[in-house]
Amino acid sequence: MRLRRRESRLDADSFEAPARVDRRTKNLIPRLRPGDIAVIQHEDLDRVAAQGLVSARVSAVLNASQSLSGKYPAQGALVLLKSGVPLIDGIGVSAFNSIRDGEVVTVVKDKVFFDDQQLARGVRPTIVDLERRLELAREAVREQLGEFATNTLQYLADEPELITDDLDLPDLSSNFAQRQVLVVVRGIDYREDLSTLKRSGYVSEMRPVLIGVDGGADALLEVGLTPHLIVGDFDSVSRDALDCGAQLLVHAYPGGMAPGATRLERLGFDYAVVEGVGTSEDIAMRIAFEESAELIVLVGSHTSMADFFDKGRRGMASTFLTRMKVSSILVDAKGVGRLYRTQVRKRDLALLILSAIFTLAVIAVVTEPVRLLLRTLWLNLGM
Repeated sequence: MRLRRRESRLDADSFEAPARVDRRTKNLIPRLRPGDIAVIQHEDLDRVAAQGLVSARVSAVLNASQSLSGKYPAQGALVLLKSGVPLIDGIGVSAFNSIRDGEVVTVVKDKVFFDDQQLARGVRPTIVDLERRLELAREAVREQLGEFATNTLQYLADEPELITDDLDLPDLSSNFAQRQVLVVVRGIDYREDLSTLKRSGYVSEMRPVLIGVDGGADALLEVGLTPHLIVGDFDSVSRDALDCGAQLLVHAYPGGMAPGATRLERLGFDYAVVEGVGTSEDIAMRIAFEESAELIVLVGSHTSMADFFDKGRRGMASTFLTRMKVSSILVDAKGVGRLYRTQVRKRDLALLILSAIFTLAVIAVVTEPVRLLLRTLWLNLGM
């Protein structure tokens, strides 16, 4: 079958295009081409995943699960609709399994067809529907807070080394001591925050150590910055990022299992391993903290309670505790970008002084009284 690369619009509510299928939205996004129909199984679609689908310029998203279950205010579905991407929600696991990757499927309103046979029917929400359900979900968060607290305490009881122990680190190629460290996660608003930091002069002035957490390495390359260190399981790091010259540090889970090592060995890259509980984002923050960094500036991470819920309970517990551990030197990139713009940079100050000296020199040359004064001083000093 010859696949069409771009969406074919039949009418206002109908179109057909190749379907790209994956249970993990994170793995699906790099494979998408403009016009594809993304077929996912992602309950409570988070904002980061939705922004990735929008950036891939998909023609529609078919979700086997509920993009907004109501457990908490997941923003992903609203992001899709406000960006003009149709969403057919809740098509079911059976339909998800029946859609083959690469097949050209037809969407008519809330129905999905292949070769004129109906494969699935879901719900096509509107922006008004989602906004109403989000409001109800915000109230439901109160019930989730108790579970979050319980889970965090249980995590701390099961994994006390997250707070008490230091990482066993290999030799690092970058010196962190008394330097600022920019940790980049390809998460919420990462493009905007990175661009702001670069425009403000923060990166060129402070020259921080740059750590990319998995796809965060590609985020740095997108704005013309080269990471010094890449940390993660390397499932979403591009070949360009692997080739950029950064030190590669594979996150291994307790017991030594390191999923990222397999890919790097297959591609022939040298790497080191760091074993630790929590997520790769947590490991990156702990490295900077334990290597005596002056400040950790975090891009694309989770800052609100809704963001933590998006991450999942196990992940949010470890990151919450890690942030507590490094809180004395941790700041969010948004705050740094806003504050740094108000500072007078050394370069600007030097240019101002040079301009003033040049102005005085011009006045001295063109003004007769000043020239007479200078000649008098010259003669009196016997020069």
